Amino acid sequence: MKSHIHVLTTTLSLAALMALGSAFAQPHSDHGHAQAQATSAAANDLTDGEVRRIDAAAGKVTIKHGEIKSLDMPPMTMVFTAAEPGLLNNLKVGDKIRFVVEQQQGKMVVTRIVPAS
Repeated sequence: MKSHIHVLTTTLSLAALMALGSAFAQPHSDHGHAQAQATSAAANDLTDGEVRRIDAAAGKVTIKHGEIKSLDMPPMTMVFTAAEPGLLNNLKVGDKIRFVVEQQQGKMVVTRIVPAS
C-alpha cells in the first residue's frame, strides 16, 4: 500500500511541477513576442542608399548607404543579397533608393527597396 501511495505522490508532484513550468514559461514567450515585434519594427526602418552595381544573376546589389540603425552599421558601400530576385528588376545603377536590410543566417539581405523621394 505504501508503494502505491509513493507512486501516486510522485506522479502528482511531477504533474504539479510541469504545470508550474508552463505557467512560468508563458510570460517568457510573451516577452519573446514583444521582442520579435520590436526587432521587426526596427528592421522596417528605411535606409537611404544609392545603387552602385547590380548582379541580377547572383541576386546581389551593391549599395552605398547611410547608417543602418537597426543593425548598428555605419555608412559604407557593400554588397547585399536580395530576398527575392524581383526586388532588382526595376533598379538601375545610380538610382537613389530607400531600403530595408536584415541579417539572415549570416547574410545581409535586402527585403524591401523603394525609390527615394
